[in-house]
Amino acid sequence: MKTITIEGQLRSELGKKATRQLRSEDQVPCVIYGGADTVSFSAPAKAFKNLVYTPDFQLAEITVNGKTYKCILKDMQFDVVTDQLTHIDFLELVENKKVVADLPLKMVGQSVGVKAGGKLVVKMKSVKVKALPKDLRENIEVDIENLELNENIRVEDIKAENLEILNSPRIPVASVVMTRQLRQEEAASEKEAKKK
Repeated sequence: MKTITIEGQLRSELGKKATRQLRSEDQVPCVIYGGADTVSFSAPAKAFKNLVYTPDFQLAEITVNGKTYKCILKDMQFDVVTDQLTHIDFLELVENKKVVADLPLKMVGQSVGVKAGGKLVVKMKSVKVKALPKDLRENIEVDIENLELNENIRVEDIKAENLEILNSPRIPVASVVMTRQLRQEEAASEKEAKKK
């Protein structure tokens, strides 16, 4: 799995004034929790670019004061006006402690319904899972090969070993819908059949 490395500086001063000062220096205040200690640190905004602005699920290896933490991105906040990154929460991965994470879904295969002229509509881009850190992965593959016209693949149909999917099992993940052109063709062939 892809890992982004981030060098951070331990934050000695906390509070609004110190935080504002950091942001004015293009630094992002962050916190790591979930492990033995909670670590407050900051790092340059550009260090997070490949971690934040991507649909991929990645690990973050954060080094603060010579100690390295293996983490996942848990939450981030942006300035409502400037859209700049203002704060990030990381969850430290502890070997035998399950974590909750959002894993992207990757549709695999060419659907039977699409081959018949339908259109694939992806309704969910990721699912919330609970798993041990060693079982986390970049994405979960969803086989859409046998998806027929006007059919759905639901959360309950996703096969994911060692992952507990927390989303409601009945939620549709992807479906193949009839295109307008296909509906018109069907209507035209029905008219033809009636004429005969």
